[in-house]
Amino acid sequence: MERRNFLKVMAAGATIVAVNPSLIRGNLYADDGRLYTAYEKAQIVDASGNPIKVSALEKEVTYIFNYPYASTPCMLINLPEPTQQDITLKSEMGEEYIWKSGVGKERTVVAYSAICAHQLTHPTPNDSFIKYVPKSKPTMAYKKSGIIVCSSHMSAYDGGAGAKVLAGAASQPLAAVMLEVAADETIWAVGVLGSDKFQDYFRAFKPEFKEFYSGIAQAKQLVSISAKTVKLTEYSKEIIQY
Repeated sequence: MERRNFLKVMAAGATIVAVNPSLIRGNLYADDGRLYTAYEKAQIVDASGNPIKVSALEKEVTYIFNYPYASTPCMLINLPEPTQQDITLKSEMGEEYIWKSGVGKERTVVAYSAICAHQLTHPTPNDSFIKYVPKSKPTMAYKKSGIIVCSSHMSAYDGGAGAKVLAGAASQPLAAVMLEVAADETIWAVGVLGSDKFQDYFRAFKPEFKEFYSGIAQAKQLVSISAKTVKLTEYSKEIIQY
């Protein structure tokens, strides 16, 4: 970690991630217990490479992009209402951390790892069992919709509160992808907050990486510059939701 940037962030008090996540490199355990890992800064772009702006995101649609690795899928969602703020969460190892809020003028845009914290269910080009369920759609996983549901084992997460677990067997929230929004409304992924499942994922799906990414080495390449983003309906041939 560059000392100058570290002192600059610490001087701002306890809002380390909120100040500027892209200044921080590596694992950081803050005084308030937050766990944050910075990765290469990548702009969210469409299939043609054009920057996506906050105002262009459809409400309650699950978008998929890969970050921070070439094979690790993430969900980008423009929620129907502002998120909660300063949510204290806990990893399965008992580490507490704070998720600040969604981004954009209305605090409605969020991004999370799409690797379920229970048994690593995730979207592939073939199918997806995990997605955001709009408020108008029913789900068997929880008493209300407007949440993220993994239909493999009915784990439900609150996308408006840092993806905390609402129901099911998941033992921790989904890792949050930290976003920055520029003055022109373009969106950038800069890091991951919380406990991720990336290394478990890499160990578990080597045949899949060979099929879709030509092998584990390519699957583990870090994303930089830009991250292509498409709707889940375009990313996966079949979407299963209960």
